[in-house]
Amino acid sequence: MSKTFLITGGAGFIGSAVVRELIQQGKHRVVNVDKLTYAGNLESLSSVADDPRYRFVQADICDAPAMQRLFDEVRPDVVMHLAAESHVDRSIDGPAEFIQTNVVGTSVLLEAARRYWKALQESDPAKAEAFRFHHISTDEVYGDLEGTDDLFTETTPYAPSSPYSASKASSDHLVRAWQRTFGLPTLITNCSNNYGPYHFPEKLIPLMILNALAGKPLPVYGDGQQIRDWLYVEDHARALIKVACEGNVGETYNIGGHNEKTNLEVVEAICTLVDELRPDSSSFQLPASSLITFVTDRPGHDHRYAIDAGKIERELGWVPQETFETGLRKTVEWYLANESWWKRVQDGSYQGQRLGTGS
Repeated sequence: MSKTFLITGGAGFIGSAVVRELIQQGKHRVVNVDKLTYAGNLESLSSVADDPRYRFVQADICDAPAMQRLFDEVRPDVVMHLAAESHVDRSIDGPAEFIQTNVVGTSVLLEAARRYWKALQESDPAKAEAFRFHHISTDEVYGDLEGTDDLFTETTPYAPSSPYSASKASSDHLVRAWQRTFGLPTLITNCSNNYGPYHFPEKLIPLMILNALAGKPLPVYGDGQQIRDWLYVEDHARALIKVACEGNVGETYNIGGHNEKTNLEVVEAICTLVDELRPDSSSFQLPASSLITFVTDRPGHDHRYAIDAGKIERELGWVPQETFETGLRKTVEWYLANESWWKRVQDGSYQGQRLGTGS
């Protein structure tokens, strides 16, 4: 059945993947609201920008009147809340912005959704019954794992380590409170590390790909033995849509890629692929691994994250389609084939994008 999705942060990395997947499915209407901070890039949505079922609105989720107007105008069936500040290093340098967007912004959005949903209960009970507020979060709210075999489950206690993960944990708690106190039909998903096409170049995998192509150092924190579970972004987008459409109200679903790798293993795998796939005109000598440079670890760096994604598999039938090997190859190939996209990000010219509302 066709639904109207209101996507917050839909010009970001994961959000744009969700928007592209929804439009590609061919039956849903999508309204993308994004403030267009540095991480928001409308060029990641060029393939759907002219589709009549897609609309972009530039607005800040912290702007309560704007959010209320948007709900009244769009009349969404599903809200997928992805808008967030998400870079750990940036949260260490400036925590206040993370609290404002991730905590205050989520509370504003929850209140706008609650007011809209309560009105629907009077005017359109069937639409109110079907309404869902899906909050997208991270496995970083759980802190890190001590053993080599432990996994994060949906009942793992929260123990965030960074200002970023603390702000996301706070927003998760708000969503659960609005569900329990007000009955708002909410869903929460906590995902492992994402990677894939259109990833902002400050993040680990795209940074290493582009530095390797340019013959620049590949900085690895500490000894590189921090372990992450890697999830291909298009697999994640499919999981999010499945949860939004089929998940049980009030439930949390962990989404992981079943791909635990140390940071050093990830960088070495990128080096191998760059050596194999890069153009012959690259200006530095093989191997790319010779560029690996170990740098001082960041404060509060969690050692290991690993997701138990058994619940979403059992209850909703979702499993990732990509292995780390197939997904990483697709990612490196994408960056090689889309130099104009990442160069416009690197030189900042992507920020001269269209402002205001539009469709």
